Amino acid sequence: MHITRYTDYSLRVLMYVALKGDELSTIREIAESYDISKNHLMKVVQELNSKGYLHAIRGKNGGLRLRGKAWDINLGELVRNTEQDLTLVECFGRDSQCALTPSCRLKGVLAEALEAFFRVLDSYTLADLVRPDNTQEMKQLLQLT
Repeated sequence: MHITRYTDYSLRVLMYVALKGDELSTIREIAESYDISKNHLMKVVQELNSKGYLHAIRGKNGGLRLRGKAWDINLGELVRNTEQDLTLVECFGRDSQCALTPSCRLKGVLAEALEAFFRVLDSYTLADLVRPDNTQEMKQLLQLT
């Protein structure tokens, strides 16, 4: 399983915004803190806003904040919502050309592994990633303090 850069950036944006609490965050400061493309982040933020994870406030004094609480954002759901393709191997897709597909058990094993992966992610929320015991260090690393 490979998490795409898009999902990685989605997680990072939400962690950053959660660390800022009620204070608004901007795409520019998030991009600078992580040293990633502002243009790419704009697409990520737009989707996070449209899917209800972020509230984007437009205008000169605008910015981003979480739409709800960090403990309401489930990591498994977020990954499912941001990953476009969860096809681990060819036989997961509709057009499998593998000669073994009719009798192979690999697909079932990998499907079970994927379920386990999401079961673990489903047991965590954004709040678990920005707990008080690591918040200060994270803020320092992102130069928020």
